[in-house]
Amino acid sequence: MGRATHLNSIASPTPPERGHLAIRDKRFARDLWTVVARLSEGLTSDLKLELEALAEKLIWLHERGRVKINHSVMELVCARELLAMGYLVDVEHELAGLVCDVYAELDGESLVVEIETGFVPPDHALDPLTYCRARIASKIARYGCLADRFALGLPPHYVAIVPPAFLRDGGSRAEEELRELKALCDLYYHNPPVSLDELRAARLDWVMIIDVDALTTRILRPDAYLSYASAFLKRLGALHESVVHGDDGQGHEEHEEG
Repeated sequence: MGRATHLNSIASPTPPERGHLAIRDKRFARDLWTVVARLSEGLTSDLKLELEALAEKLIWLHERGRVKINHSVMELVCARELLAMGYLVDVEHELAGLVCDVYAELDGESLVVEIETGFVPPDHALDPLTYCRARIASKIARYGCLADRFALGLPPHYVAIVPPAFLRDGGSRAEEELRELKALCDLYYHNPPVSLDELRAARLDWVMIIDVDALTTRILRPDAYLSYASAFLKRLGALHESVVHGDDGQGHEEHEEG
């Protein structure tokens, strides 16, 4: 079908029978095909087929209750950008016992993208900021050592709090800093807990701003994203300076990739 099917863990999923879908499933498929049609503009025929294969896989997974629309649309927008960059792309890809949102390969190097929408479950209505901090830290720790490169995919309406420790290589992260991150993750993640080894080994190479309205993806270096986010949060007085900048309180040079 297209290069993307070589990475798909579900080979050539069958397009759904529209008449047998529940109303919500019909809406999911309709919305996904609408997005695919818009994303396909400017792509070659081969890349269009690859994007369609990814959409078919997401519809197949949705019928089994494994994916939702907000996440799926962001995955397709991200996948379109990576396909245009020359990557082979899969979504909801099984890797090392986990399922990553987007997996891609180019010139022998692998890339994992984990998408975060900023959703806070009702159970954490009283501690949303702490929950989101822990979720971002745990996502980087869990997935940031599974591939040659790792990226967070974020919508432009969500300001994620990226721990400054992940801007440095593992050998430069202080043991106390790692233990503080582990204590944060341990508040919410127990089965299994995030380990110090994961926190030490994880990397963060890109932050991808995925704009679904405009169907665009902007790639930032993590230090540039942290600089933008920390400046915004400091103006609001939402966080103590050490949380957004690290203990040294120093900002980071702004730099954008892609």
